[in-house]
Amino acid sequence: MILEVERAAICSHARRLAPDGLAVATSGNLSIRDGALVAVTPTGVRYSTLKPSDIPIVGLDGEPVDGSLRPTSELPMHLAVYNHATDPDGSPVNAVVHTHSAHATAVSTLVDELPPIHYLVATIGPSVRVAPYATYGTAALATHILTALESRRGCLLANHGTVTYGATLGAAYDRARQLEWLCQVWLLARSGGTPALLPQDEIEQVVEKLRGYGQG
Repeated sequence: MILEVERAAICSHARRLAPDGLAVATSGNLSIRDGALVAVTPTGVRYSTLKPSDIPIVGLDGEPVDGSLRPTSELPMHLAVYNHATDPDGSPVNAVVHTHSAHATAVSTLVDELPPIHYLVATIGPSVRVAPYATYGTAALATHILTALESRRGCLLANHGTVTYGATLGAAYDRARQLEWLCQVWLLARSGGTPALLPQDEIEQVVEKLRGYGQG
């Protein structure tokens, strides 16, 4: 079976979506790119039952390569990111995570950009934009997402959810969780009054500070 490791990784992360508060039922979707091939969650299948053999494989043009199940209806979004998005630091774009997390979706209905409530905004970029609404699975939505992702590793989708990417599925998934946490913090602070926000130059400083963060 081709991309067996990648298919197994998608299954294990997909099973975490609901417990981590990032999706409900069969919403949300994940993918991993390996060269010219993309392993992606199938449409309408409960993640608790997913097996590696259930994961469809498509080309970067969307044409099916392997697997009997149809890929997620959000495949245009995933392919647009792989074909056109560029990581701010030049890291490869090898994984995409799309969630319907509650706090992030709520924030997407209130603002055009997530306010800089915490320096972890810098894990996405200088700011976190909200892509304008378009019907799910459409080329219009993919286009809006690409604009919002310019020099960013993630964005909110108006009245919809989030998209994050990374060099690995783990990195993309962690960003999705961090983005949901940031939105939750802002909503909590806003419910109690007017939050104090960080200045943009501080966020940009942290963006630079995070370059090369970790053990390499």
